[in-house]
Amino acid sequence: MQTSLRCSLPTSLAYRACARLASRDQAPAAFAAAGRVVAMAIAMAMGGCAALPGQVERPVSYSRSDVADTQLAKIAAASTADDQRGLSGFQLLPDGAQAFDARIALIRRAEKTLDVQYYLIASDGTGLEFLRELQRAAARGVRVRILVDDLYATGQDELFAGLAAHDNVEVRMFNPLPVRRGGFAERIVLSLHQFTRINHRMHNKLFIADGTFAVTGGRNIADEYFDRSGDANFIDMDVLSMGPVVKELAAVFDRFWNSDVVYPVRSLVRGEPSAQAFERQVANVPAAAPAASASLSLDAELSRGRLELERGTAEVFADAPQKAEGDTVAATVAQAHLALLDSAQTEVLLASPYFVPGAPAMLALSAMRGRDVRISVLTNSLATTDEPLVHFGYARHRAALLNAGVDLHELMPTGATAGETTTSLGGSGRGASLGRLHTKLTVIDEEKTFLGSMNMDARSARLNTEAAIVIHSAPLARLVAKFVRDRQQEGSYEVRLQGNRLAWLSGEGAEQRTRSAEPQPAATPALPVRVLAQLLGEGML
Repeated sequence: MQTSLRCSLPTSLAYRACARLASRDQAPAAFAAAGRVVAMAIAMAMGGCAALPGQVERPVSYSRSDVADTQLAKIAAASTADDQRGLSGFQLLPDGAQAFDARIALIRRAEKTLDVQYYLIASDGTGLEFLRELQRAAARGVRVRILVDDLYATGQDELFAGLAAHDNVEVRMFNPLPVRRGGFAERIVLSLHQFTRINHRMHNKLFIADGTFAVTGGRNIADEYFDRSGDANFIDMDVLSMGPVVKELAAVFDRFWNSDVVYPVRSLVRGEPSAQAFERQVANVPAAAPAASASLSLDAELSRGRLELERGTAEVFADAPQKAEGDTVAATVAQAHLALLDSAQTEVLLASPYFVPGAPAMLALSAMRGRDVRISVLTNSLATTDEPLVHFGYARHRAALLNAGVDLHELMPTGATAGETTTSLGGSGRGASLGRLHTKLTVIDEEKTFLGSMNMDARSARLNTEAAIVIHSAPLARLVAKFVRDRQQEGSYEVRLQGNRLAWLSGEGAEQRTRSAEPQPAATPALPVRVLAQLLGEGML
């Protein structure tokens, strides 16, 4: 069979794509043996090109406004004093177990509508329990709209289509890959004739219940984001919001939901979706154990009929869904972040798991240091990152950052020093579990907090769609600053220049230790990623 040139695939491109697409948020074994990649490349070249369906119906729908009579709306009203009506309310969710409990509590109390938007909903215990609760809400008459990025939806067509076969549920996939069969790496390689589509993803994370409460931040829906993974868990942060800001967040969801970049899952699968197939997959999934501090849980507060919240105003920034089609005209979240950095007067605290500052970011950081603004960055070390390729991209900038006067802190692996507290705020609380930084936040002058899905790197700036919320509340900013400083002081290396060499410092006073060699992961990466990082441009990291 003759194959068109557009569908042929150079081996180097297959290797490069699989290397790059090892997940930021869940790292599958995309770094497979080169021989397997080459074999799949040949198979694609021989097999022709898959295509997405045409003439797809996407019924337009919008967030509901008739929610004032719901239980959640009444709780929100009871939690708001008369002089606070124009302000939004916020509650941080740094603990993984409590963050999952909060979502379940809101699902179970929802009466009219649930809107869910995630980069990843895994088919593990957490993901299946989450989807089961959404289906049960739909069975009560709640309208459920679920929007998921397609990249990590490998093998989930039956699951999502089965869920969408239930009444009151619709599932849409963002920027789907044309190939639906096979494993993760196979789908990537067999879809590489649409590489631009593969490389543009929806990284947003948003959950809205009855148009009244929203949860947004850095977490996807999978075990490792909620302290339910045995070997490694992510250190992350969500924020619960209510008040005027929720309407802005709902408008972001609607823009994505009604865009041409999304496809109803039913349009992507063959045959008739089976509700029974979904129910078989979720039937025996055990419920998660309640959070250890049950008295502090959102469920307990909702049961009391009143929430304790920090008050403030907020702005929502979100990339346009058309960014996935290469639209570079609309303002981006990355640009809003740079503008926020420029507003700093005294101090910036920045946490980003994948920190590869490009030229605009380096200029902004240097300009702030020129105004004597203190800058402190927390990111992953090579020993804790799930993306060593990205880490080496960051490593190229360390000396320049330190010379500019930026304080660098890299997360240390659990138990790396005798005095480390493994259960500090936001940690996994599982003594033997490796903590990996995943939260993406910035605190400006302990007055403003930027929190969302955006990493400080070229991928977030140019390729992925991202969303963030900027909260103007000094009390909340101080809590977030404490979250960052606790991790810096108790569980990270301070990176310094000693002469022309880097050093990693841990501990204090007489207990301080200095390492001259970069902390290494327990297992050596499968590929020579340091060399690969030099070959790839930062826009691919």
